[in-house]
Amino acid sequence: MPEIVVLRWGHRPQRDARLTSHVVLTARALGASGLILSDIHDEKIKETVEKVTKNWGGAFFFEMEVPWKKAVKEWKKEGRIVVHLTAYGENIQTSDVLQRIKASEKDILVLVGSQKVPKEFFSESVSDFNVAIGNQPHSECACLAIFLDRFFEGKELSRKFEVAKKRIIPQKRGKKLNGK
Repeated sequence: MPEIVVLRWGHRPQRDARLTSHVVLTARALGASGLILSDIHDEKIKETVEKVTKNWGGAFFFEMEVPWKKAVKEWKKEGRIVVHLTAYGENIQTSDVLQRIKASEKDILVLVGSQKVPKEFFSESVSDFNVAIGNQPHSECACLAIFLDRFFEGKELSRKFEVAKKRIIPQKRGKKLNGK
């Protein structure tokens, strides 16, 4: 199965910290291997990622301050593909874009923005695929969740996270954790 890494672009610390944290948690929980917070340093996000991974297990890397152009260039240089999630792309439901992405059998860098992205993101020099989760304005966190779930066909929802100190015990009512 190809590796998926998320590149979060446009994070504004005063405004986007909570949503970026949710993008990171979504990426981690739904099968991505890691996240690159491009062009910026945010120690609080880093601490959140480290704390969650330490307590809830699994291997998940987090990088900051990598210029997005450099990340994309290196990714493509290694023969991997870039998928830009945008409301303006090929609709994941009504086109064969997901099948074409899977058929490539290549590792994937998923670009998600927080504010208006540069026009370059839509170009062939940056994105191999521009994918829309519906063609309406939407949350980058929601579209990432849907993309990952569709890509992994729901299998990521039963994944076991190794070396977890905490695990949720599924049950009909209430909350139950077991500490490890």
